[in-house]
Amino acid sequence: MAENQPRSSIVKVVGASMAGTTVEWYDFFLYGVAAALVFPQVFFPGNDPATGVLLSLGTFAVGFIARPVGGLVFGHYGDKIGRKTLLVVSLLMMGVATFLIGVLPGYATIGLAAPIILVLLRLIQGFALGGEWGGAVLIVSEHGDPARRGYWASWPQAGAPGGQLLANGILALLAAFQSEADFLAWGWRIPFLLSAVLVLIGLYIRLSVEESPVFREAQKQAEERAAAGSADAMPILEVLRSYPREVLTAMGARFAENVSYYIFTIVVTTYATTQLDLSSSFVLGAVLIGAAVHFVTIPVWGALSDRFGRKPMYILGAAGVGIWSFAFFALLDTRNFWAAVLAVVGGLLFHGAMYGPQAAFLSELFGTKVRYSGVSIGYQLASILAGGLAPIIAVALITAYGSGYPVAVYVAASAVLTIIAVASYTETRHRDLADDPAVARSTVR
Repeated sequence: MAENQPRSSIVKVVGASMAGTTVEWYDFFLYGVAAALVFPQVFFPGNDPATGVLLSLGTFAVGFIARPVGGLVFGHYGDKIGRKTLLVVSLLMMGVATFLIGVLPGYATIGLAAPIILVLLRLIQGFALGGEWGGAVLIVSEHGDPARRGYWASWPQAGAPGGQLLANGILALLAAFQSEADFLAWGWRIPFLLSAVLVLIGLYIRLSVEESPVFREAQKQAEERAAAGSADAMPILEVLRSYPREVLTAMGARFAENVSYYIFTIVVTTYATTQLDLSSSFVLGAVLIGAAVHFVTIPVWGALSDRFGRKPMYILGAAGVGIWSFAFFALLDTRNFWAAVLAVVGGLLFHGAMYGPQAAFLSELFGTKVRYSGVSIGYQLASILAGGLAPIIAVALITAYGSGYPVAVYVAASAVLTIIAVASYTETRHRDLADDPAVARSTVR
C-alpha cells in the first residue's frame, strides 16, 4: 500500500502529534523534577532527607506501574476505533491530573491524605502516558513516505526533550528568581498549573488530525472479515500469540534507552544536590542545555536510521550510553558547570541515537491491526523494569556507596541487554507497514 502523503499533510500530522506529546512529557517530567527537588519537603517532611527523596521517587515510579495498564487499554481501543480519539483522551487525562497536583495541599495541611492523593494523580498520569506514546508515533509512522519514516516518526520523540525543556526551563527560571523558601512554599505549583494552557493548545492542534490511511484500510478489511463471519481476535491476544519475539525485542530495545535517560535527566538532580552540594539551579541549567541539544538532534538520528538502518544507530547509541555513563559521573564530580553540561549533553546525544529511530523501529515490528497494542505493550512493560526502577535503584546505589560509579555499571549492564536484543533481530527499515511481519518473518541477518 502506498504511504505517500503530500508534504503539507505529513507536516500537519507531525505538528499535531508532537504538540500533544510535548505537553504530555512536560507534565510527566515536571513531576520527575519536582519529585527530586520539592516533594520530599512538601509531601514527605517527617523523614530524614535521604528517605524523603526515596519515598518521593517511589511515587515517581508509581506512574510507570500504571503505564502498561494504560498501554493495554489505549492500545486495544486504538486498534479497534482508531489512533486519533485515544490521543485526545490521553491528553485530557494527563492535563487534568497535572493541574490537580498543582493545587494539592501539602502534608502540613491535610496530613497523610496529601501523599495518598499524590499517588492517585500520579497513577492517572502514568495511565495517560501509557496510551499516548503508541498512538502519537503510530499516527505519524502510518502517514508519510516510507523512505523517510525514521525521520518523520522521530519528531514526536523530540516531544520528550521538548516537554522536558519546558518543564526544566520554567523550574530553573523560578528557582533563579525566587528564594528557596518561596519556591518550596508555592513557586513549584506554577508550572503544574500552566499545564492547563498547554493542554488546550495541544488539544486544538490534535483535533485537526485525520486518521492514518494505513489504519483506515486495515479497519475496512476487519469489517469485511466480520461481515463474512470471521471476526479478528482481541488485539492483545493476537500480540501475545503471534508476536512474542517482537514484544521481547521492543522491551530489550527500550531498556538502555529508558534507564540512561532517567539517570542523565532525573537522577543527576539528586546526585548533584545531595552528594555534591550543588544548587538546584546549577543542575537544572545543565539539564536545560542538554535537553535543547537533544531536541535538535533526535530527528537527525531518525534521518540517519533511514539511510543506514535502525540497528546500526540503535547499537551505537546503546554502546555509547554504556561507556559514557562513567565519564558522566567523572565530569559531574568536578563540580564545574560546563563539565556538567558536557556530561548531560554527551549522554543525551548517545541516548538520541536510540530514541530517534525507536518510533519507526517499534512500529515496524507489528502488523497494523495490532500495532497500537504491540508497541504499547513492549514499550510500557519495559518502562516498569527500566525507567520506573532506574531512579530508585540509582539513588539507593548512590546512598549506599557515596559514588556515581555503581550507577554507571548499572547503565552499562542495561546497555549490554539492549545491544543483544537489537542485534539479534533483523533490520526493519524496508518493511511495508501494510504487511504483517508475523506472516512473513525474516531470519536474523
